[in-house]
Amino acid sequence: MTVLPEDWRPQGIDDLEPRAWEALRETEWSVCVTAGAGAGKTEFLAQKAAYLLQTGLCPEPKHILAISFKRDAAQNLAERVRQRCLANQARRFQSMTFDAFTKQMLDHFRSAIPDNYRPPADYNIAFPSSEDFNVFLRRHGFTYFNARSFEKEIARTALPIEETVVDVHKHELLRAYWDEQYKMPNGALVTFSMINRLVEYMLRANPRVKQALRLTYPFVFLDEFQDTTYAQYSLVNAAFRDSNSVFTAVGDDKQKIMGWAGAMDNAFEEFTDNFKAVRHVLVRNWRSHQALVAIQDVIAQQIDPYVEQVEARGKLEVNGEIAAIWMFDSRKQEAEQIARWIRREIDEGRVAPHDVAILVRMRANNVENELAPFLSNNGLTLRNLARNVGKIAIQDLLVEPLTEIFLPLLRLGANARDPKAWNMMQERMRALTCVQSEDDAVQERLQREVEEFSRKLRRTMRKKLPDPAIANQLFAQVLDFVGVERLRQAYPEYRRDADFQRVQDGFQILLQECVKNAADWSCVLDRFEGKEQVSLMTIHKSKGLEFHTVIFSGLDNRTWWSLSQDKDEELNSFFVALTRAKQRVFFSYCSERGDAIGWLEKLLVPAGVKRIGGADILTSNE
Repeated sequence: MTVLPEDWRPQGIDDLEPRAWEALRETEWSVCVTAGAGAGKTEFLAQKAAYLLQTGLCPEPKHILAISFKRDAAQNLAERVRQRCLANQARRFQSMTFDAFTKQMLDHFRSAIPDNYRPPADYNIAFPSSEDFNVFLRRHGFTYFNARSFEKEIARTALPIEETVVDVHKHELLRAYWDEQYKMPNGALVTFSMINRLVEYMLRANPRVKQALRLTYPFVFLDEFQDTTYAQYSLVNAAFRDSNSVFTAVGDDKQKIMGWAGAMDNAFEEFTDNFKAVRHVLVRNWRSHQALVAIQDVIAQQIDPYVEQVEARGKLEVNGEIAAIWMFDSRKQEAEQIARWIRREIDEGRVAPHDVAILVRMRANNVENELAPFLSNNGLTLRNLARNVGKIAIQDLLVEPLTEIFLPLLRLGANARDPKAWNMMQERMRALTCVQSEDDAVQERLQREVEEFSRKLRRTMRKKLPDPAIANQLFAQVLDFVGVERLRQAYPEYRRDADFQRVQDGFQILLQECVKNAADWSCVLDRFEGKEQVSLMTIHKSKGLEFHTVIFSGLDNRTWWSLSQDKDEELNSFFVALTRAKQRVFFSYCSERGDAIGWLEKLLVPAGVKRIGGADILTSNE
């Protein structure tokens, strides 16, 4: 069913702010939307996708391509579109990360890459460390490059090197690196930076592939555009510049945190010029209430003195302190008091465990070791989302397509009455089998298949108590029902054995961990998803998320030594983390580890952030 553009209304929300309406309705020209923290960037993109699909402005068989920087952001956007559109419309919305997009292009069109740079089909993804680059540089006697600058050269140098690099020594070094990566003893190793260069080369060398891409995607969304790298932007240029494809680029300069990875210095200006884009600025913050926005504003002003005033639309829902600097004498006191404080807040009904986030600058595993025992003593579990299970971080595993399919199936096995899991499973099965939502006969068949399988699974889960061996058995049953080949057809990122195995291993390892001392299988799955657990993550991984209460752990001048008024990226990272809070934010430091960050306190205290001794935090709200 198609809706006239003038009759279309937002889906699932009451309304959009006037500026968002203007950007949404612009479909003839590309738009550049600057939207601050809490402005609803993801919601805006979901609404624009619904508008384009439901009005027929993006007609069948055309698709919308949405590119995000983080997998969870891409999945979140895709989920919102699925909630707002019919299944046959939502299937034409393809949301993925830059890395997933380029890898998919490489795997689909590898044969279109010129022979002298074409990687073998069985290549492996590499994640080289700084030391790996340094070893290579020392072996070739190039001392005027360091690891980071050489990594950037690889990412920014267009192929073929023979034609694009004039400096003879640089040319020899880059060519040697590509040759060595392709001739590794255990198979070719390719980084995502190299994949980007290969795809960009392929698009320039093969106009037919580029034309097919442009015909498929008349609309392209770019999320978190402020973190676009030069290499990513050059690929976008190669694919779409001077085409009829209309772009919607969304982001916020104050949240630029990927400069170290090669993010552009003036992404919005270049995009506006190159794609003749119309600029819009969204000024409402739907996440935080006025008192928190006032605190956020002092940091925003430090980053950009000319930033436009934000309009707070969040509601204050708690009494007592909404922001404070907690000052502790020792690490033990810090961990003990924070654990007791969280326990009290949960017991008094002010917050749920999973809506508390403890943010750290880095080394989350070390912080976990310090905090987890004290939280455990208070009956709480700390979920370190940065921790690897096998070769994948828990936070990344939770948003994998495999996880999003297997968990609802296991839920149906653990509990016969789970409408949310049932609806999610029906949706996932339609996606796996490419079934149109209007095809009643096929939908009925899929429902019978899921019902029959979930009954078999339920019989096993009722008879067998949680146990690692049974967990593996259940995983094998689910994998057999879903089908490896069906997964790989639906999700190109699983077509290579190494990529699929990494996710499969991570899922099985985490499932086995969650079995320990669990009362039943529902408890196991709750643990897997992190329900009723306090989240621990790095500030970079918090981007795109939101929590009722945020606690900065170890905000001292030794742990956060690089946070200063003059280093834009570190201040941006701090601002991003600060704006994750919906209701409250607290800053913790202890004198045993380091001193307070004086200049930061001078900004925060006048904005309403109180300084409270660590021994007093349990009485500060009384």
